[in-house]
Amino acid sequence: MIDPALLRDQPDLVKRSQQARGQSPETVDEAVAADRARRQAITAFEELRAAQNAHGKRVAQAPKDEKAALVAEAKDLSDRVKRAQAAVAEAEAAADAAFAKLENIVIDGVPAGGEDDFVTLRTHGEPLEFDFEPLDHLALGEKLGAIDMERGTKVSGSRFYFLTGIGARLELALMSLGLDRALQHGFTPIIPPTLVRPEVMRGTGFLGQHADEVYHLADEDLYLVGTSEVPLAGYHMDEILDLSAGPKRYAGWSTCYRSEAGSYGKDTRGIIRVHQFNKLEMFVYTTPEDAEAEHERLVAVQEQLLQDLGLSYRVIDVAAGDLGSSAARKYDIEAWVPTQGAYRELTSTSNCTTYQARRLDIRFRPDGGKTSPVATLNGTLATTRWIVALLETHQRADGSVTVPEVLRPYLGGLEVMEPIA
Repeated sequence: MIDPALLRDQPDLVKRSQQARGQSPETVDEAVAADRARRQAITAFEELRAAQNAHGKRVAQAPKDEKAALVAEAKDLSDRVKRAQAAVAEAEAAADAAFAKLENIVIDGVPAGGEDDFVTLRTHGEPLEFDFEPLDHLALGEKLGAIDMERGTKVSGSRFYFLTGIGARLELALMSLGLDRALQHGFTPIIPPTLVRPEVMRGTGFLGQHADEVYHLADEDLYLVGTSEVPLAGYHMDEILDLSAGPKRYAGWSTCYRSEAGSYGKDTRGIIRVHQFNKLEMFVYTTPEDAEAEHERLVAVQEQLLQDLGLSYRVIDVAAGDLGSSAARKYDIEAWVPTQGAYRELTSTSNCTTYQARRLDIRFRPDGGKTSPVATLNGTLATTRWIVALLETHQRADGSVTVPEVLRPYLGGLEVMEPIA
């Protein structure tokens, strides 16, 4: 959630942020009113409790002939206190609901608008042109014995697949390369649980506008994660962190699940948009002052890896209306996919400032003083979708695919992936 003090002191700033996201500014007015009502209810309750305590002392010290009347007053006062306490609970629930409609405050400079209003910050490499008719990643994957969509659909339904043979090896090689890079940059590797409690899913912001993309196991009241950002954010829930030695950086390797609600008819061919995939996710806890510099650092790690894999890409500053509720700014890196003649997202990297930490109660103690919420950031370092860009970019006329040099040690020195007989 956003800082309540910011809402009280600068409601116009919050309104501008909501409007940039395409949200109604009325949500801010509702939250201001709900916050005021909550504070008034708490004040009324505390005044009654103080009066009740004072009255209790009077009863204890009163002469015997006055006690009966005072006890009757005490009972009435007790009933009023209970009603005031119930009013506090009701006001807090209403305020929580109103605050839940407020998304993170976008950082200055984030472009306004929706999905198509991003700003391209830079590009690397040129869109590829071949002197032969290129195959798409699925056709290549089938020739190589790497991707089996038909049996994935038979076993699990649409948008499921098998990675087989060199396809399975290629994904493991990508993930292992990414993990090695993470280690080089000081990240602690973690294999997290992929089922989380509602408070963790809610705390990271995934039960808001993207709730319909999340798989829910109703009997256990657990959620399947769509990214290890979720369990990594919950890792330090309800803790006070020591950041005196610098940020805490983690790299979570997990299977991820997304229902892809609302994507009917989109990317139905191949493994671009699927229900299950593997991902290596960077996650950082740092001070709010260092969050923007850390954001740039994460993007630099991603860019270096994509360059080493020989991919052409662009880095975009995602528009406010296309941000998740927790992100104050998000940079996507999109690789060129030759057969689509388009850039497609390979990584997302978000600065969530203190939004998630406030929800999950994750704090630090700056200079040994009063505790304050940390900032959290996340960013993709490798995922199944990268196979799409790799196969299409490095394909050859005979359907074979050159293995980028940086990946060869992870594939036993293999230089070329050859079509199977």
